[in-house]
This record gives sequence, C-alpha cells and structure tokens, in this order.
Amino acid sequence: MSVSKFPNPVVVDTTDSASAKLKPVSVSAVKLADTFWEPRRQTNRAVTLPGQYVKCEETGRIDNFRRASGRKNVPFQGIFFNDSDVYKWLESVSWTLASDEDAELTRLANLVIDEIAAAQQPNGYLNTYFMFEREKERWTNLKDLHEMYCAGHLIQGAVAYHRATGNESLLNVARKLADHIGSVFGPAEEGKKPGVCGHEEIEMALVELFRETHDEKYLKQAKYFIDARGHGLIGGSNYHQDHKPFRELNRLTGHAVRALYYNCGAADVFAETGDEGILEASHRLWDNLVTKQMYVTGGVGSRHEGEAFGNDYELPSERAYAETCAAIASFMWNWRMLLIEADAKYADCMETALYNGVISGLSLDGKHYFYVNPLLDDGNHRRVEWFGCACCPPNVARTLASLPGYFYSVSKEGVWAHLYAEGTAEIAMPDGKTVGLVQKTLYPWDGEITITIRGEGKFSLMLRIPQWCESGAEIEVNGEQFKGRKSPGSYAAVRRDWKNGDVVKLVLPMPVRIIESHPYAIENTNCAAIARGPFVYCLEAIDNPGVDLRDVIISPKAEFSAAFREDVLNGVAVITGDAEVSAAAQDFDGKLYRTARPRRKKTLTVKNITAIPYYAWANRAPGKMQVWLTAR
Repeated sequence: MSVSKFPNPVVVDTTDSASAKLKPVSVSAVKLADTFWEPRRQTNRAVTLPGQYVKCEETGRIDNFRRASGRKNVPFQGIFFNDSDVYKWLESVSWTLASDEDAELTRLANLVIDEIAAAQQPNGYLNTYFMFEREKERWTNLKDLHEMYCAGHLIQGAVAYHRATGNESLLNVARKLADHIGSVFGPAEEGKKPGVCGHEEIEMALVELFRETHDEKYLKQAKYFIDARGHGLIGGSNYHQDHKPFRELNRLTGHAVRALYYNCGAADVFAETGDEGILEASHRLWDNLVTKQMYVTGGVGSRHEGEAFGNDYELPSERAYAETCAAIASFMWNWRMLLIEADAKYADCMETALYNGVISGLSLDGKHYFYVNPLLDDGNHRRVEWFGCACCPPNVARTLASLPGYFYSVSKEGVWAHLYAEGTAEIAMPDGKTVGLVQKTLYPWDGEITITIRGEGKFSLMLRIPQWCESGAEIEVNGEQFKGRKSPGSYAAVRRDWKNGDVVKLVLPMPVRIIESHPYAIENTNCAAIARGPFVYCLEAIDNPGVDLRDVIISPKAEFSAAFREDVLNGVAVITGDAEVSAAAQDFDGKLYRTARPRRKKTLTVKNITAIPYYAWANRAPGKMQVWLTAR
C-alpha cells in the first residue's frame, strides 16, 4: 500500500478530505523568526526534548521496551500507560526535525524507535505493560488500562516521524499494531469483539493513519470506535463518555482530555465522511463549551475529581484543575473544526488557549511543568521537573514543535492567516504555484503586522481579525485603505491580482481590556480580569509588594497602560495602573464572622499596580497570584 508523498510534515492532513474547507500548510513551510515563539521552540529543541529523554530513561519508560523485547531483565516501571509518554516525545522530535536538522535528536529518536520495534510481538501487539506475566490480561479491561490510548499515540508519533523524515520504520510498527487492533475489535456480526477504549485517542490517530497510507480500513476502524461509544460497552459512565452516542451529546462531560480527544476523532471522521450528525453534535458541544464551561484563559476541566468538566458555569479559580493537556486538547479540536468550517471563532479559541492555558504549563527555562493551572494561588503551586503521570510535558513539547503548521491554511479562495508572528512562509497554492509570505511584526506585544507577497497570482489573502479586536482593525494594501469587511471574529478577504512585492498592512489595536464574566459564574461575581491582545493578565505578589492581592479593587473605567519590559520574564508587556486597596478585611479584627453592618468605605489609592501575562506566572519567587480581581 502506498503512503503519502515525502516530505509532507502537516499536523492534520485534510489535503484530500472532502468535507474540510481548508487544507494544511506544512510545518517545514513556515519559518518563524519572532521573539516570542521561536525562542520557545529553540528552547524546546535544545533543552526540553533532551531533558524529557533523560526523564524517560531515568523513570524506566524506555527500559520497559527493553524489558518487553528481552534486551534487559528489569521489572516493569511506572504507570500502565507510560508507553504513551515515549510516543508523544517521538512525535515532538518529529515535528522539530521537520523544521531543524538536529543530529543528536535524530540519533535519540532512531535509538528509541529501534527499542520500540524490537518490543513488538509477531502478531503486531505492542504494550510493554502487558508482556510476560500480564500477557493473558491483554484486552480484558478496556475501560481502565489504556491499551488503545497508547496505540493511538504510537500511531500519531509514527505518522509524524514519517512525514518529517520519510523514514518508514516506526510507521511500519504502527500499521502492524493498527492491523492487530482491527483484527480484534469491531462489529460482532463480523466475528470481532465489540469494544472501545476508556481513554479516547486512537480514533483521531487511525484517521491520520488512513490519510497517510490511503488504506480505507483505518478510517472504517476509527468510525467504528466513534459509533460504538455511548452504548455501555465500558460501563456507560459519562466519565468515559460512554453514556450517550456521540450524535446525541449536548455538552462536554466527564474526563476533560478524554472528551476533547473524542471530539477530535469525531471531527476527523466528519472531515472524511461528511456525516452531518457528527457535525451537528460538534456544534452543540462547542457552543456549550465556550459559553458555559471554558475559563477566560482557555483552560477547561474545572474539577480535580476525575480531571473533569463540572456543571455549567462551574469555574472556580483557586480549585481550577484546567489541566495543561486539556487546554492542548481544546486547541487540537478547534484546529480540526477550523479546517472543516473556516470559521474564525475556532481560531480565536485556539489563540486564547495557546497564549494562556497551554504555555502556562511550561516554565520559561523549558525544564519545569504545570499539570494543573489555577487562576488563583497562595504561592504554593509551583512547576516541577516531571510527574509520575507525565502526560503534560510531552504534550506541551509536541505543540511547540508543531506550531508553525498552525499559522496558515489554503483553500480554493486563497491563503488563510490564522496566527501572527514574524517569519516567512512558502505556500503551495491549489493551482500548483508557490507563494511566499514575509511577515513583519512584534505580535503578540504589538498589533501592527505587515505581510509582503513574494510571487504573483489572483487569490484572496484571508486575514483573521481576532474577536478581542473590538476597537476595529485597519488594513492597507500598498498604502491604500482596504474598504472590505474587517469585523472582529472574522476573516478579512483581501482579494486581488497580486504582484511580487505587494505589501499588506494590518493593524490590530491592543488597548488594555477589563473583562467580566457571566453572572452565573458565581466565583467571579463582582470581579474583573485584565487582558490585552491575546493575553490574559494576572497579578503576582512579587510585582506588588505590601499589597494583599485579595484587597485590590479595579474599575472598568480605570486607565491602564502597557509597556514592554525586556528585563521582566524574558521580555513581556507589563500593564500598570491605579487601583484601590480595600480596608474591609481590617474591620473584622481577626474574626471570621460577625453581625452584618455597613462596611467602611475608606480605601487606599495605590499607584502602579502591576500585571503580567498569566502564562508567565510562577517563574520567579513564590507568592500569591490572582487573575480575577474585585471590581466596582
């Protein structure tokens, strides 16, 4: 069976997907040269990925494969789904190699792939937890033991490695495992075992394997897993999204990452099949997510118990779970929906999650991680070097590594610009021509963007106007004002017969915004948050000495200013302004309760309250942090 033409390092390949409006641009076609993302990507390459390899060795994750192959006589180490962390690490390396040559990462990847291939059983089965003494337990507990989840991450890593390098060694392993799974699971009338995995992942992986190999059986298998869930095969709980079939769902529930991976797989199946029932359910789920279940940072999953979605409007700040993986999963789902529908609302969600709830999960030095991302903290929540359940570290790494592949898409209309950062792109157009784009900007700190066209052709340049750009965007083409539609939360279609050297200037004003939440989000009652551009801001104690952040009161009418500070947190736009500090707590004289009486109105005016982007908190001395502030 043939495989996709090399090189083709696209993250989600909708090139031939009949029900997707947008087609991908490869990771290697976009070269970032900005001061925000590219330094992070280089830290990811030089620090994070080598460090994660060391952790995988130290914690026995790679030794588990050596044990399974008989190369090393050691006991199984860690959690039963530890294989998946190694596979995600390989995917991260793959997207990195799509952008940068790196001899050491290539050596390490080939070493790990060799260990994986050696561990695979003759029938294609591969899961190191179920070797030797647990061999008879294979496929006996689909609800809890993540066999297909691990397989899905292997498949995704294998597809990425093939797309980035052309090397089929891991892809061959993945196909053998997928074939084995397909021989075991499926409709009872085909003589197979009905079943689905307790942790969704394999569904989207199988669709991507279909896209890479053009073998229809993988798409059929993915569709089976989407359709089989919700019929009680693994107990019928909403924790596992097994309580209703996908097409009947109205809101996201249960384990947040699982639910969103499920939606990713369903979106992929829709893109290939055009199943309207899937799309209708996806719309209902998305609408409920963004209007009732999502944090202002783009984080999702409010409950520690079950790492789960809570009730509508249940969005506590200090108790927020907001797992890093869940923000990434939301980013992934919105990307698929964007490819399907070309609607800017999905790109807006991607940007919010990316600049806030995703990269908050990684320290500025590239060595420490958050699993949980609260919006209020007393100073005790700090990033750590690794976790026993280490799903988040390689998830952040693969997102950063693949990031250039999310900036642009193409369609029959033209080129779509979803994200903004200084750099270049070489984009293959539907007519076979290649168009170059040179983007100059200080985004995300400044909203002025210029795009120079390298090449010629008649097409639309679709420029995303973020929803947050409420004060109105301005567009010029070769110095002349563009008079077409450019409303917030849409794409401005700049269509013309382009000439080499044409320049488009997009200006997205970035005033400081004061945000309030829906009144049913009870914990945010009488509170407001600070935002600017794509960033949500927070206050940290280190920037506001002598002030208890709980006493800070801001006004929606307050005047705040932003200034870029190179000496703060590797360079950030710091927001400063006047706020009041309440003296109400002092009236209680140390008591917890008292008979209600009018409170003192006296406040103390404090100059230069300082806010920093939320993603950068907890990178300095421990101290209190707060996103939602008392408002009046």
